[in-house]
Amino acid sequence: MSIEQDIESIQAGIRAGQFPNEASVSKGIVLRLLAALGWAVFNNDAVAAEYSLGGRRVDYALCSPPGKPIAFIEVKQIGQSDGAERQLFEYAFHTGVPLAILTDGREWNFFLPGEQGSYGERRVYKLDLVERAVGESSERLRRYLLHSAVASGDALRAAREDYQDASKVRQMQDALPKAWSLLISEEDDLLLEIVAERVESLCGFKPDLDTVAAFLKQSAFSAPASIPAAKAQGAPRSALAPQAAPVRQLPAVPSASQPAHQARAAAIPGGQIGFSFEGKFHPARNAMDTLRLVFEALMRKDAGFAARFASLPKHGRSRRYLARDPKELYPGRADLAREHSVELPGGWWASTNHSRATIATIIQMACEVAGVGYGTELAARLS
Repeated sequence: MSIEQDIESIQAGIRAGQFPNEASVSKGIVLRLLAALGWAVFNNDAVAAEYSLGGRRVDYALCSPPGKPIAFIEVKQIGQSDGAERQLFEYAFHTGVPLAILTDGREWNFFLPGEQGSYGERRVYKLDLVERAVGESSERLRRYLLHSAVASGDALRAAREDYQDASKVRQMQDALPKAWSLLISEEDDLLLEIVAERVESLCGFKPDLDTVAAFLKQSAFSAPASIPAAKAQGAPRSALAPQAAPVRQLPAVPSASQPAHQARAAAIPGGQIGFSFEGKFHPARNAMDTLRLVFEALMRKDAGFAARFASLPKHGRSRRYLARDPKELYPGRADLAREHSVELPGGWWASTNHSRATIATIIQMACEVAGVGYGTELAARLS
């Protein structure tokens, strides 16, 4: 009889209630499967029953070579295995046994007690013989308990590989909410553009990136009953109710405590969009126009500024802010390169499809490249 046939028979027996206690689980399920996996179940040097551990006992110790435990199996009555991990871990940890199995006959939990994390995190795999397909059950039992695999060390290596994979999955799951929160808080332009394009495909109007950013921030902290009214590109203004997105502004006026050689940014007139630089205020139509004018001002001041800025190893997550060719601004997106770029003096091109928060970040980067005091020598108001 093959192990697949044994599993099918055990499945039927579990459903019929043929294993009412721990003894019936041990004899009718555990030993039966171990025998099918090549273990000499009647050789106590290979499968040691009631293995003694200094006054305590574990139900089975699998030994390879004979007499040397390499895995412990603790057996419980069906449905009664919850919470038994601690005792099993203590047995395995204090004797240096690398593999521990807790089973009630139906559920098989494979652990690596010597790894890090909670009991659940040190579980390599949980197998339900009734719920899982026969093929999957037989494959897992062979992977961790086949006698030849245990004797060669392949079973332990496989268990450790699976533990590492499970650990990576847990780390990724833990990091996903943090990554999403960062994308929203940092107003990632690519994310905003994807959402804006999907809105356009649904209603025919494309919201600007600040409107999308405001919605994402709102939805991240609450469950809004309705989407904030969008300021759409190409939509009639009378049909829209734009909402101003909160924006991290560059400091507008230097403090009196700053050195005189740095405090050269003129005060920005109240309510006006633009920037001040070297004692002069430069009004702008909007945030993007402010960025264009800042680039031009820094290029006039320093002929090498544009080349240094463009050569930065990283601009945005997947796009450039300044380049010789507009196609370099939006890799793989010729439509964005056509619609959202502006030519600057000297044959340079700047990307224009940004939220105000991103524009503020770009201005700060530009100041750092130009060696200009951010918020002191150059200050801006974007809304």
